[in-house]
Amino acid sequence: MGRALFDNAGFLAAARTLACERGPAAVTIDSVTRRLKAPKGSFYYRFASRDALLGELWLETALAYQERFVAAIEAGDGLAAALHTPAWVRLNLDDARLLLLYDRHDFVQGDWPAALKRGVRVQAERFESCLRRFARQAFGRAGPAEFRRATFVLVEVPLAAVKPHLRRREPPPPLVDELITRTYHAIVG
Repeated sequence: MGRALFDNAGFLAAARTLACERGPAAVTIDSVTRRLKAPKGSFYYRFASRDALLGELWLETALAYQERFVAAIEAGDGLAAALHTPAWVRLNLDDARLLLLYDRHDFVQGDWPAALKRGVRVQAERFESCLRRFARQAFGRAGPAEFRRATFVLVEVPLAAVKPHLRRREPPPPLVDELITRTYHAIVG
């Protein structure tokens, strides 16, 4: 028997391209199958729905982003975790636009397979666990105020620093790293 002409990776790549070009709303079953010149049946053989495709796309991108962030937290290097965002954006401009310019709920909705729901839940729990771990390391505990500081310095500051550049489809300049570093030291010490 011959090899299938279309695979999950191809559908995800087509969805990624469409989402990067025109946003998640542009990702429809018709637009994805047209881009691949694939029959709709081939799509439905691999994905239960558009929501399942978008959910997998978002989760795959979020996990790719988190990999080095988590490694930095586990190594006890909060500054590296904060600087991971601009570094990752420079290497993954399209994926960064997809992940950081849109809300998770632009991708994660509808009726999903249980495995995908579990994957998103595990991803969110892992990220929150990293923030709590950093709060304990940096501030001595992980109460609400410390968790808020950790979220601000590791997530919100880097995101605010890179967003204008993402909107212009340009990599963030080195100044962004300097601003994040100065803010990190002002808050963490």
